[in-house]
Amino acid sequence: MILMENISEATEFVLVGITDAIELQVPLFIVFTLVYLITVVGNLGMILLILLDSQLHTPMYFFLSNLSLVDCAYSSAVTPKVMEGFLTGDKIISYNACAAQMFFFSAFVTIECFILASMAFDRHAAVCKPLHYTTTMTRTTCVLIVTCSYMCGLLETSVDVALTFHVSFCHSNLVNHFFCDIPSLLALSCSDIYINEILVFTLGLFDVFFTLVIILNSYLLIFIAILRMRSAEARKKAFSTCASHLTTVSIFFGTIIFMYLQPSSSHSMDSDKIASVFYTMVIPMLNPLVYSLRNKEVKKAFKKVAREAMSSLCLAKEW
Repeated sequence: MILMENISEATEFVLVGITDAIELQVPLFIVFTLVYLITVVGNLGMILLILLDSQLHTPMYFFLSNLSLVDCAYSSAVTPKVMEGFLTGDKIISYNACAAQMFFFSAFVTIECFILASMAFDRHAAVCKPLHYTTTMTRTTCVLIVTCSYMCGLLETSVDVALTFHVSFCHSNLVNHFFCDIPSLLALSCSDIYINEILVFTLGLFDVFFTLVIILNSYLLIFIAILRMRSAEARKKAFSTCASHLTTVSIFFGTIIFMYLQPSSSHSMDSDKIASVFYTMVIPMLNPLVYSLRNKEVKKAFKKVAREAMSSLCLAKEW
């Protein structure tokens, strides 16, 4: 195990990982590999499906394709390194790789907050103001919303990561986590990290509070509009279009609030690791499954694309 007195001049960190139990390394590698493959195939498959089916070229699925891209990206920032650790036992990560992992993971998680809020606003426009939907959610508006989401995530994370790696790490280079997360790196610092903790908490609170206000306000108005509908079929259809998004929001924000919006003194690394596994690996895998299993349009598009692919394959064999 590599320990250093002054990590400000170090070239690497050592990730403790999820467990040291040797007998669990191979089983966990297999499980996480399957989870990661499902995540990549599911999310990239969702993006491809939306691109191929013209009926899915709507604001709702434009946001969903970006959600799938973000899920795949932040899972890919963490999971392959964890899998490498299980397979080879190599838990060393270079200083620059640690900073890069922290940046991309934090940036895409922040972007996901804004994408989920955008999707709630889109559902509000579709249910509450259907006659004005096409003029409200134009292509330009959707692109602008998504662009702002990416810019906010990237800029905010740049500040967080820059300040995190500006401090001195002199306790050790042993990171008590399975990836380079901001709280786990700050725990190694011998500098005054009060400003860092306040900044991380404040920015995190703003992201969660701002996006949750948009989401909760949107769904409050949606539920009021649904209750006013006279047709039971219309109410059922409106609920079904929102169910998948509500499921995703509940799981994602519940985990984020548990992880980051609590005092550092209340943190337990064991519980943090379990929660981290959930939102770094499980949630990105669940999102495409939730949207595909609960969404008739996605299932219909999948069957259509599958039929076309089979037809093309049969024609190719005939030739």
